[in-house]
Amino acid sequence: MLASSVLAATAVAACGSSSSAGASAQKQGCTAVANVLSDGPDPGDDPVGYAEAQVLPLHQLKLSDTKLRDVVDKLASAYQAYATNGGRSLASKVSSEENVLNAICPGAAP
Repeated sequence: MLASSVLAATAVAACGSSSSAGASAQKQGCTAVANVLSDGPDPGDDPVGYAEAQVLPLHQLKLSDTKLRDVVDKLASAYQAYATNGGRSLASKVSSEENVLNAICPGAAP
């Protein structure tokens, strides 16, 4: 009986530490993304230059949280398209992807 109680407690603790590790990985990833996005030109003064400055650093981030990695990849692609082609529709795509990122990492994107 004691052995099964210890086993159950270990299983519960493992589940808790797994979700805790996931939350920690996401938090660390959010900090890394926010640090990248806070660097470079001011997005309000030079939106194209800002977009260009973000693409490579975002792609270079090593993020263990797969959901965050996917969001960051989409944001980097939107920045790349905007920097290459400009235009209102691409600016709204960038804004949309920044909103998705901010839903996961509040305040990370400008």
